[in-house]
Amino acid sequence: MDNLDTLVAQATADFAAAVEPAKLEEAKARYLGKEGALTVLLKGLGKLPPEEKKSAGAAINIAKQAVEAALAARREALRLAQLEAQLAAEALDVTLPGRGQTRGALHPVTRSLERIEQLFRSIGFEVADGPEIEGDWHNFTALNTPEKHPARSMHDTFYLLDAQGRVQEDVLLRTHTSPVQIRYMQAHVAQYGHLDAMPEIRVIAPGRVYRVDSDATHSPMFHQVEGLWVGENVSFADLKGVIGDFLRRFFESDDLKVRFRPSFFPFTEPSAEIDVAFMSGPLEGRWLEIAGCGMVHPNVLRFGGIDPEKYTGFAFGMGPDRLTMLRYGINDLRLFFEGDLRFLSQFR
Repeated sequence: MDNLDTLVAQATADFAAAVEPAKLEEAKARYLGKEGALTVLLKGLGKLPPEEKKSAGAAINIAKQAVEAALAARREALRLAQLEAQLAAEALDVTLPGRGQTRGALHPVTRSLERIEQLFRSIGFEVADGPEIEGDWHNFTALNTPEKHPARSMHDTFYLLDAQGRVQEDVLLRTHTSPVQIRYMQAHVAQYGHLDAMPEIRVIAPGRVYRVDSDATHSPMFHQVEGLWVGENVSFADLKGVIGDFLRRFFESDDLKVRFRPSFFPFTEPSAEIDVAFMSGPLEGRWLEIAGCGMVHPNVLRFGGIDPEKYTGFAFGMGPDRLTMLRYGINDLRLFFEGDLRFLSQFR
């Protein structure tokens, strides 16, 4: 019994000397492990005479309970000490002035999109939306883009995979918001096509689009605003008037020039690139391409369910990201999408 009291006292002292959990577990193994002192004593009970086993076993179990209690007490003491140290390290000086809560703000591109929508609504345009995952027919075929057109290449367009990991050639991330024009025309005809004089279509379609391209002026994901005006006797002169008025109001300046440069797009004929030149500021006198436009191709009107012999229309597509760069004097498109608060906080 005296030996057991000594063993308990020694175990308690060893536990108290352990200043970290790992050392405490090492001390525990010396007494309660597979080869620990108490374990050896319990294994030796079988060698004792029957009349001594009961009393010896009871004494060893009492000693074991005392050692386990000392171990648990030391574990709790180390846990509390660790918690106190952590609280001390993370303590706050409540006498310091509080940290101000910075206010959030709209993203600069979002600001431009809202401004574009407001300006076009003011002249009678509606704002439409459509799916970002499109089918080949709406994204290409209905927009008079032939099957072998380069835009259909996987080098230019993000095609989606099926469950077996194979490319689905008819499911893609839209490359422009022009498919919304087709969807809107079809819905418009379904609603008003029975009338002799169908109401005009005046709509813009802002949204995200996707192309395999990335550099200082291009991003794999970017924004686009498509515009469409269809009615009787809609002409290129109407297109020039709408675009010129929009640009002067968007940039809040009459001190700029707008020109329409002949170009080619499958979905318009004739087609033009829209350039703008500022007459003052850092870009003074420099022509910058900002949009494409043209009279809607008869085939596109037919795909939309509209008779090209009776109705004409114009369409345009512009990049709000580029307009935002010009408005705020930003020279790298990637800054918009990197999420750097040092950059974005300038627009609060």
